[in-house]
Amino acid sequence: MAVFRILALLLISSCYVSTPSSATSDGFLQCLWEKIPGELIYTQGASNFTDVLVSSIRNPKFFTNTTVRPLCIVTPTDASHVQAAVRCGRVNGVRLRVRSGGHDYEGLSYRSERPEVFAVVDLANLRAVTVSADEWVPTAWVDSGATLGELYYTIAKNNSGIAFPAGICPTIGVGGHFSGGGIGMMMRRFGLSIDNVLDAKLVNANGDLVDRAAMGEDLFWAIRGGGGESFGIVVSWKVSLVKVPSTVTAFNIAKTLDQGAIDVLIKWQDVGPTLPSDITIRVIIQGQRAVFQSLYLGTCGDLVPTLSTLFPELGMTSADCLEMTWLQSAVFFNTWNPNAPVESLLIRNTSLSTFTKNKSDYVRRSIPKGAWKNIFPWLTMNGAGMMILEPHGGFIGTIPTEATPYPHRSGVLYNVQYIAFWSGNDGDSVATSWISNFYSFMGQYVSSSRREAYVNYRDLDIGENVVVNDVSTFDSGRVWGEKYFAGNYQRLAAVKGAVDPTDYFRNEQSIPPLLQSN
Repeated sequence: MAVFRILALLLISSCYVSTPSSATSDGFLQCLWEKIPGELIYTQGASNFTDVLVSSIRNPKFFTNTTVRPLCIVTPTDASHVQAAVRCGRVNGVRLRVRSGGHDYEGLSYRSERPEVFAVVDLANLRAVTVSADEWVPTAWVDSGATLGELYYTIAKNNSGIAFPAGICPTIGVGGHFSGGGIGMMMRRFGLSIDNVLDAKLVNANGDLVDRAAMGEDLFWAIRGGGGESFGIVVSWKVSLVKVPSTVTAFNIAKTLDQGAIDVLIKWQDVGPTLPSDITIRVIIQGQRAVFQSLYLGTCGDLVPTLSTLFPELGMTSADCLEMTWLQSAVFFNTWNPNAPVESLLIRNTSLSTFTKNKSDYVRRSIPKGAWKNIFPWLTMNGAGMMILEPHGGFIGTIPTEATPYPHRSGVLYNVQYIAFWSGNDGDSVATSWISNFYSFMGQYVSSSRREAYVNYRDLDIGENVVVNDVSTFDSGRVWGEKYFAGNYQRLAAVKGAVDPTDYFRNEQSIPPLLQSN
């Protein structure tokens, strides 16, 4: 074992020339080995290092020969291992990047944009879900490394009458999803994921494990939507579960341009955010077609007359209905297959076949018909991707903007996600040019006094931190931070200044500390 460690240290020290020095890196690794079981630490010299690194990479453009690799990957099985990693890192000047599901759209949970020595704390082994369904208000403790699919499956198998409001993709890690807000198909009825978080256990910059009472309300406020990897490492969350009926109804209704897609879309902009809160209809636009995808917390017999009255333009009939359990709906919205087994929610496998680039917007005023006629041709251009429109309104719009870091509440009609995708490196320039140009074009139709963006659709194009004297500056963070957090950015920076003034937990878009010198 001693020979292996020496060899691993030699391999690592030969790969980096930037600070901290290789001697400091050696000290960090030695510290880890003294405090954490060796089989949970993967150095670059380990034969399975690449397998572990790739295990949660969701975008192959962040797995190239030019990607800055971590010094090592720590895969804790207990909160004490996370504490040890933080303390070893602080003592030896090695920063940490934290990964739960690996869906960070810029890959910042496992890679760096800049040459630096860092380690990854991969929480995939911290994935327990403990449901307390016998309480008057059912709750669950869920570890940050659990996926949404694992959370949904465990909740429903414990009690099919309860659920949790969160996103559609089942391989998303709970830690990252909750840290940014957590939009999903039930947010109009129950709010965002963060609106249902009751407590959390976090390893702070001193390596202490604290809960809500110990961390204080300011820090508890910040971690519920302020973006991941700024204030510490949340290892688990206590969430309030919600009651759902035994039968829910889903549908996909596609409309082409020739079938009046634009007219239906125009009506949806006004109706989607104002429908009864137990109905959510989102829109996926690709090519010359718009798919209206819905979840209703009830039966088809109740949904048809409601939409016939409030949204007759959609032309929805009972033939469109797919009645199922809530758990089956979670599978359906991911696969579009009503017969897919619910066990598929437990699959954590990744694929490195599709390259992607994402951007986001918020719409507060309906986009006029003439504008949509100009928008749709963009979806047929070379390299064109897709748009996903997520309606707000309902319960999410009743929560004050300052209640959580997520500010896109009252007055928001819907969120827009732009997605460009390609296979292999050949399509990179075409697809990324398309999404960049399309995003610029859409600027005239979306929120304008401050162009808003969703932190869980992270986009480095809107700004990166500038580091001065080893601390990210408040003003550089404001460039992107106010797009994600609006007026909540300054409060987030003040919390950061109080709990992590030396900016230990940081990446290219982490919250900078607001210090007196700022």
